[in-house]
Amino acid sequence: MTADAFAERLEREGLIVLEDETFRLTVEESNLLHADLGDGRAKNISQAPGAPVRGTKAGETEAARLGALMSRFSAWAHDLIVASAPSYAGALELGRTSFRPRAVDDAPISPRKDDRRLHVDAFASQPTGGKRILRVFSNINPAGEARLWRVGEPFEAYARRWAGRARAPLPGEAWLLERVGLTRSRRTPYDALMLTLHDRAKLDADYQRAAPRREAAFPPGATWIVYTDTTVHAAIAGRYALEQTFYVPLSAMAAPEVSPARILERLTGRALC
Repeated sequence: MTADAFAERLEREGLIVLEDETFRLTVEESNLLHADLGDGRAKNISQAPGAPVRGTKAGETEAARLGALMSRFSAWAHDLIVASAPSYAGALELGRTSFRPRAVDDAPISPRKDDRRLHVDAFASQPTGGKRILRVFSNINPAGEARLWRVGEPFEAYARRWAGRARAPLPGEAWLLERVGLTRSRRTPYDALMLTLHDRAKLDADYQRAAPRREAAFPPGATWIVYTDTTVHAAIAGRYALEQTFYVPLSAMAAPEVSPARILERLTGRALC
């Protein structure tokens, strides 16, 4: 498959499993695979670019080892994307890296944060302004446990369910959210609409019970690349995974017409970002 073909397939299908790409832990890194590393408050242990590790109760030495592991995975995931889709190379914006030692079925913090419910990704505090959310996952479970997802209907069908019920942001709302620090940048109409799609789906019990879905199993060693802003998904089982988030501008897309921004603009009849 050519580089351009890989990028277009990823954008159109949303999720690709790479059967022959495995992130391998060192012996020292394997010793970090215990579930009680989390601080009990954050959903995952995470590291923003250039920042310390968050969400862990590990001591200084172990936290440094966690940071080194996540940094190594981040570099590996970046190289994997660039090798698979070289046209993205100069456009990738690095987001958070996460280590997920908790079992997926541990009690969620709230329904909106319950990733066992079908949804597309939209980050309340991190507006993208239309940039795509691209994520690389690796199952590093040492006990042979697969990570299980549900994958839902195509994005356009999903968006049609909720887009007409989105409220328009109040005048000055985006400015105020940024001003008081609730968002890291200005929330665009696109970001507001994507949050509506995320929240309404997660909070709708009928949708969660009856929506179209199929199951996908990712065995230990599996790596999968996902545009989580258009792939309707829910994590339903598994523990111990690494994940790297990237943001990709529409200008780098091989098929911009299937991006959520362009689909939502067609559905609403207005520019959103």
